[in-house]
Amino acid sequence: MNRPIKNIIIVFVIGIVIFVIAQLLYGDFKFDSVNQFAIHFGIMQLYSFVLGYSNLTFFGYLEKREWKENERIKRILIGVLGSGVITVVGLFFLNMVTDVIVNGQTFEQFIDGEQLVNYQFGLWITLTIVVVFHFIYFYTKYQKKKVKESQIVAKTESAKFESLKNQLDPHFLFNSLNVLTSLIDENPRQAEKFTTKLSKVYRYVLEHKDKDLIPLEDELRFAKSYMELLKMRFEEGISFNIPERVSNPELKIVPLSLQLLLENAVKHNVITSKNPLEINIYEEDGYLIVTNNINLKSSLEKSTKVGLKNIDQRYSLITNAKVEISNKNKLFKVRLPLLTQKIKIMQTDYIDNNERYYKAKKRVELLKGFYGSLIAYCIVIPFLIYINYTTSWGFKWFWFPVFGWGLGITIQAFQVFGMGVSWEDRKIKEIMDKENNY
Repeated sequence: MNRPIKNIIIVFVIGIVIFVIAQLLYGDFKFDSVNQFAIHFGIMQLYSFVLGYSNLTFFGYLEKREWKENERIKRILIGVLGSGVITVVGLFFLNMVTDVIVNGQTFEQFIDGEQLVNYQFGLWITLTIVVVFHFIYFYTKYQKKKVKESQIVAKTESAKFESLKNQLDPHFLFNSLNVLTSLIDENPRQAEKFTTKLSKVYRYVLEHKDKDLIPLEDELRFAKSYMELLKMRFEEGISFNIPERVSNPELKIVPLSLQLLLENAVKHNVITSKNPLEINIYEEDGYLIVTNNINLKSSLEKSTKVGLKNIDQRYSLITNAKVEISNKNKLFKVRLPLLTQKIKIMQTDYIDNNERYYKAKKRVELLKGFYGSLIAYCIVIPFLIYINYTTSWGFKWFWFPVFGWGLGITIQAFQVFGMGVSWEDRKIKEIMDKENNY
């Protein structure tokens, strides 16, 4: 169902609800004829359509904009104030159409009869709905964020395993130790340098294996150490160019992605002093470019492209920017998006030994929050009814917090006792099952 049709259905349902509330407050469902009922219902649907559809359109516009994590209050204020302005303007024109066209008043009579009280009911209804919509919006966004984090955890664990396997596989380790053994006899000083470089590679892996993004500077320093290690092994058969500085120290990259690309280049190409492997790394238009000339080994097994798939999967879960791969004119090129997200350690509590403790603790927090809200509702609502009764019982405004707050508690109860109890666990299990089938 496309958005316009969905919005029309929502607006129609809201119109019915508002019509019922208005009759409870003012009319008691007393109509002289079916025609009078149809007129009242039609006018209420007109109000609902104009005000509801305009506000939904405005809400959709706000939803499409990119809001930073610390702009929630700004987002809510703009949403509420904007809806208030849209509602007042809409009510003015709707009242004008109703009084001038339907009731036969002149424009001057309409203007003279306009009072703030004419906008009170519409504003209360609209703002109540806007608050509920914002609650649903942020709640849905929060749940989507939790699913996204669960996906990142699942994908990162799988990608990390494959990354480590490709990077420190037995073939690489065996060759490195062979080089080290020969250097110990031929050039002990060079062997010492080789051992130092090799230790840096392993230390970097251990320090960064749990991160989803790391500073580009760190990754480039690691790539340089790794290439120097390869240089000791292949000597004149390999050359590389890696930048000493980055354009912006805030730039981030997926960890170990460069190592995978460099290892792939070494694994798939012939490396001799007559046919050297040339590797270049540089920045360009928000991407880190990694290129190497192609001189494929004749006896090379068919590539599984596991390393490239892992890099692409990890990027796809963090950003919409795509990893770009090209293979033409004897040049293999990979473009890695450069990001600015803060470093964070991937949380994997759900696979920890304390899994049941964390779930139980979370469950208790949800229950405390729900019962706290329910107690506050039971105390505050009767007090508001009493205030309304003693001050202005002619306008029963207490219905607005009753319905608005009540809807919020209903959603909270649904989260605690209904779908929300096992929803997250089922989603994580579903994601992990998919991972196992890959």
